Amino acid sequence: MDALKTAEYARALYSVHGDQAEAEAARKMRECEAAGEARQAQDWLAVRRTIRQIRGPNQG
Repeated sequence: MDALKTAEYARALYSVHGDQAEAEAARKMRECEAAGEARQAQDWLAVRRTIRQIRGPNQG
């Protein structure tokens, strides 16, 4: 997933889930890992990191 798409997913997830968005991205990442979908898991890791940047420092 390219950086633009990652940022779109992150903003959308944060808009819907608020402070729980990072946890939701982590859950999706674990589901992909368990299903053997390594590439999708990496995409969700990138989304999670972007959400962390959106939230800013000291937000959890």
